Amino acid sequence: MFTRKSLLGRFVSAVALTGCLFTGLAVQTWAQNNPGLTIFSGVQRENILRYYFDFGGRAAAWDRLRLRIPSKKMELAVQQFVVRYPDYYTGKFNPDRIEVRVDGESLPIAEVDWDKDNYQLQIYMQEPVPAQEKVEIVLSDVKNPRFGGTFYFECLVWTPGDVPLPRYLGTWILTIS
Repeated sequence: MFTRKSLLGRFVSAVALTGCLFTGLAVQTWAQNNPGLTIFSGVQRENILRYYFDFGGRAAAWDRLRLRIPSKKMELAVQQFVVRYPDYYTGKFNPDRIEVRVDGESLPIAEVDWDKDNYQLQIYMQEPVPAQEKVEIVLSDVKNPRFGGTFYFECLVWTPGDVPLPRYLGTWILTIS
């Protein structure tokens, strides 16, 4: 009834199909964690900052968000970071679970203020973050909005002893699915 060739052919087909399914799932999961390629955003290419979702960036889910600032953007030391987000972003942040890291080391934060009325997180550092350092702002216990979308988060900084005007460092273009 069944020949050896037909059984071997079915087995090889099943293994190939299973491999394709697992590869497709892995690529889809990896793609949702990273910013990907943005072609038309309205933000100049040199001002787009990278980010990473630790748990996939899915709508209505809890996640950890890593907002990255490259060392070339850190021209001056920074005393305060401000992360501004759009008014239509309905996610939630936990100010007690925010870190600023340099070389993987968490730096001491004086205070974090979540200003819900002005749609921004203000992070005051105990000591200025040195210039020319790669910085990662880690937002743990983030509740993503119920409905996904694209959200432009802006990074503003104040330098120590600076005139009280913010300096724009760039924009994270977050995609939540």
